[in-house]
Amino acid sequence: QLKDLLHYYYPIEIDPNRTLEEKRPLMVEWWTKAHELLVQQKIHKDDIAQIVRESEAMLRYGHREFFDQLHKNNIPLFIFSAGVGDILEEIIRQANVFYSNVNVVSNYMDFNDDGVLTHFKGPLIHTYNKNNSVLQGTGYFQQLSTRTSIILLGDSMGDLTMADGVPSVENILKIGFLNDKVEERRGKYLDSYDIVLESDETLDVVNGILRYILTE
Repeated sequence: QLKDLLHYYYPIEIDPNRTLEEKRPLMVEWWTKAHELLVQQKIHKDDIAQIVRESEAMLRYGHREFFDQLHKNNIPLFIFSAGVGDILEEIIRQANVFYSNVNVVSNYMDFNDDGVLTHFKGPLIHTYNKNNSVLQGTGYFQQLSTRTSIILLGDSMGDLTMADGVPSVENILKIGFLNDKVEERRGKYLDSYDIVLESDETLDVVNGILRYILTE
């Protein structure tokens, strides 16, 4: 059923000819239906670690250097995801890179006293509202308020707004990972991102930039 939802809504999400106004309500519809399906499965909190361990979920090649460099230099790393925060945190934890500078903003499950998933906590985060509208009161802005430079990594057009509203930013380097329908979407990505990496499953470029900046 989740696959059926994906086949129906994903082409809408990436359609370059549809406006954001058209897409937003349909994304809310998709995420709401997907979350309802997950709730119906009565997922148990204690099973999440095993589910992640047995899944094929993985971090990009070069993630160890990426997380290590940021942690060593006390640079906050914000992971802003329209996925499921509980799963994401577990993936990072199992990769042994969940350092104190890592902060995840995502959709989190809510469990009852028996540890069974009953609903998702709000606000709902989908591809096209990853911006300050869902970040009020998350502690995100307090940590970023003194930062003047941001490296933004995204793999969708919706990711471009992730740093909107951060108060003192002077420089944003936007790096886009274009993973799917490359020919069709290249133009839009090149117009919007400073660097576009096509079908790149690594963090090599990002790590190279960090090495250059941090050894200045």
